[in-house]
Amino acid sequence: MTAPGFELQVLLVSTLKADATLTGLVNGVYDTPPADPWGTKKAYISLGPTDVVEDGADCVAGEEHNIQIDAWSRAVGAVECKKICAAVKAALHEQALELTDNAIGEVFVDGYRTLRDPDGLTTHGIINVRVTIEVA
Repeated sequence: MTAPGFELQVLLVSTLKADATLTGLVNGVYDTPPADPWGTKKAYISLGPTDVVEDGADCVAGEEHNIQIDAWSRAVGAVECKKICAAVKAALHEQALELTDNAIGEVFVDGYRTLRDPDGLTTHGIINVRVTIEVA
């Protein structure tokens, strides 16, 4: 059996990489960004912190995964970063995504926010994704 968190991470990264709107906006989607992740698009996505809580019921093992997905943009202003956040939401929110070993109950994007990074050049988008999983 594949651990639900590992299986979910692979699914999220592959789903985001397969989304044409998103790949048109960013240089890549990374678990750990390379030394120079910006590329010609001056934007990328990385996986942030994850937290998992018990979400089982009688005779059903379950988990709720709360995943932060980070959008990074060096375009002038926050508009480009907001477009990236909206594209991540469109790719994931209430989509019928499937795992191989475990079962997804719901994928829900709780929201996102953007803020200026301390470097003064980068806009940071923080997308909050909640996924319930029935564990095999």
